[in-house]
Amino acid sequence: MTRREFLAAGAAGSLPLHRLAAHDRGKVKITDVKVMVVRGTWDWNLVKIETDAGISGIGEAYWGSGVKEFLLKELKPLLIGQDPLNVDRLYTYMLMRVAGQGAIAGLTVTAASGVEIALWDLAGRILETPAVNLLGGKFRDRIRFYRTTQTVEDAEDLSQWRDLVQRVRAEPFGWTAFKFQGDGIPPNADPTYSEPGHDYFTRDLTIKDLRRIGRAMETVRDALGPDIDFGVEAHWRYDVRDAIKMTEAIEPAEPMWLEDPVPPGNPEAMAHVTHASKVPICTGENLYGRDGFRKLLEVRGCDVAHIDIPKSGGLLESKRIHDIAEQYYIWTAAHNPASPVGTIASCHAGASMRDFRIHELAKYIDWWQDLVVHDGPIIADGYHTITSKPGYGIELNEDVARAHLAPGEQWWG
Repeated sequence: MTRREFLAAGAAGSLPLHRLAAHDRGKVKITDVKVMVVRGTWDWNLVKIETDAGISGIGEAYWGSGVKEFLLKELKPLLIGQDPLNVDRLYTYMLMRVAGQGAIAGLTVTAASGVEIALWDLAGRILETPAVNLLGGKFRDRIRFYRTTQTVEDAEDLSQWRDLVQRVRAEPFGWTAFKFQGDGIPPNADPTYSEPGHDYFTRDLTIKDLRRIGRAMETVRDALGPDIDFGVEAHWRYDVRDAIKMTEAIEPAEPMWLEDPVPPGNPEAMAHVTHASKVPICTGENLYGRDGFRKLLEVRGCDVAHIDIPKSGGLLESKRIHDIAEQYYIWTAAHNPASPVGTIASCHAGASMRDFRIHELAKYIDWWQDLVVHDGPIIADGYHTITSKPGYGIELNEDVARAHLAPGEQWWG
């Protein structure tokens, strides 16, 4: 039996491979924490937590330099010997112990998120149930996805937008929604671009820019037809007044949202755009935890709370963010540049949320789906189906992971 066949057998029918008697499940202790960086669309920080029962769980922390080093140096010692079923307690404990080194944001929360996500997989395997069941159960069996696209070389050439739509619609995933890059359309997306009063660093849009954006998005709508949703990305580029103008420029194309039109540090500014716009405003990927989202939600600063689950606190914290947003009738979506590990874990969180509607996939590499062994395709007909297997129902494909390790990395080294 090949390694892939062995893993497939485990994923399909026998997870967890080590079964525990009910009276032993509360006696399991964490023995090791490992991190491995796989170079995919970004450098994916994969986390593995091992126990004295021979059962392990896998997770993922948001990409970025220093996450692995911080996790192993600062968080791992806090976890050894602990009961892995106390997921919320351990997450809280990690933040209490390390927040003084920086803040309850950024790398600190990202690293703890990767641990938390691995703990839910581990808990599911120990208790022999899907991770979503430990979060309160499912509101839905399937999670809808949107496919984020890259920008075109010449944004003024409308045929390139039509060709882009044709390419992504031809992918074998059955996409029902997409996201297109709106901020790459003006010339000032080029750092070398400059003219009097208008360059790469200013937050403005000229009349020409706005017309260009409007034409491009109307071309996308014509190519997609009326029944496919798409969002427009802005990457925090603009000031309030020009962000509102951008919403007016794209409104005829009827996008499902405009994403991050102004920088994330001023919830009142985002709220000003949201309240003035007929296009729904989506934001949140740069916020951490309930505290990070609180003010934005209180001023109803968005229509869509866009949570990056392996970045902003993990599964349970993201569910808590959703619960606050839902009180303001703001629905939730997932931002996601993760590997299949973080992606599938995030789907378990989304399935546990009442008003979760769609999940991102930033897939720019052909082998993305091959990184894990999963019971069936990860995405089919534009949806991911939540597993009935313990944890997340996946194992890493060792051959694929080894082939794409970041420089200097070893298999769980």
